[in-house]
Amino acid sequence: MTTSLFDPIQLGAISAPNRILMAPLTRGRSEGEHVPVTQLKADYYAQRANAGLIIAEATGISQEGLGWPSAPGIWSDEQVAAWKPVTEAVHEAGGRIILQLWHMGRLVHSDFLDGAQPVSSSATTAPGDAHTEEGKKPYVAARALTLDEIPRVIADYVHAAKNAIAAGFDGVQIHSANGYLLDQFLRDNANLRDDKYGGSIENRIRLMSEVTQAVADAIGADRTSVRLSPNGETQGCDDSDPVALFTAAAAALQKIGIGFLELREQKPFGNFGKSDVPRVSPEIRKVFTNPLVLNQEYTFESAQADLASGLADAISFGRPYIGNPDLAERLRTGAEIAPDNYRTWYSPGPVGYTDYPTLETEAA
Repeated sequence: MTTSLFDPIQLGAISAPNRILMAPLTRGRSEGEHVPVTQLKADYYAQRANAGLIIAEATGISQEGLGWPSAPGIWSDEQVAAWKPVTEAVHEAGGRIILQLWHMGRLVHSDFLDGAQPVSSSATTAPGDAHTEEGKKPYVAARALTLDEIPRVIADYVHAAKNAIAAGFDGVQIHSANGYLLDQFLRDNANLRDDKYGGSIENRIRLMSEVTQAVADAIGADRTSVRLSPNGETQGCDDSDPVALFTAAAAALQKIGIGFLELREQKPFGNFGKSDVPRVSPEIRKVFTNPLVLNQEYTFESAQADLASGLADAISFGRPYIGNPDLAERLRTGAEIAPDNYRTWYSPGPVGYTDYPTLETEAA
């Protein structure tokens, strides 16, 4: 029998009623010390509880790792308390939700660090401009994390993962994609180290593996997932042999036994990669046998095709979930997919956030 988007799936410890996941989407809507605006986020995510699983937006594991205006964190008691009603609202609506753990590395502007340098795998500078509270500014030079500092960074991931569980999330996703810190260690054009975290592929995947193992030990491998982006150049990060790199990373994650792996790869959008990069997922599928989730500009037809072929076990949808809170129902019924307004992606308040109608409200 052909696998369908609407078949249930077990994603580690999480029983999902369908294979339509909501991908993590940075939307802002936090304030003060990176504290989520609770009721607004509770409404937003509860509206989208029809997804088999919601992967909540990238959320900072520490102030050192967070360089996006109005993005949420998960390192403080105040942040944990603000997230609790959000997860409760999703669960009351019948949904499941995990939190994406984020360290941006060299993509954190020094404005967020009281003037201090951001950290990365090596002393490099990201191309382009950072989003700051005062508008766009050129990225600043990062410094290389020292060997003595790496255990502290790993501990920050573990602390954030424990906080996420305390806030009621069903698990976490470790953000190892899109040119952020762990991706800066993975790819050879950003990782120029000559110690045990640099050089060979085995060394470059070490930090990702150590972070994942530590988080899995803390909250359970079945509640831990990872996102990778084998999609070419990504915010200045690229690799000379992506097939070898990402298959090795996936094999390491299979050994740890994570609940699922998500890949952002085909048809890269905007500044997140090139569109002429061959898909790496067929090679990853050979070494990763736990649930594999694919992401990037899928239609119903292309999603169903990758499920039917066995290449993917589930598909995550990002931007379509902005303007379509009931996306799973729209896909099931063949209804039109509504557009979203990019001007309100990161703006404060409910406009362009919680005011998109469902099919039911449109009919009413």
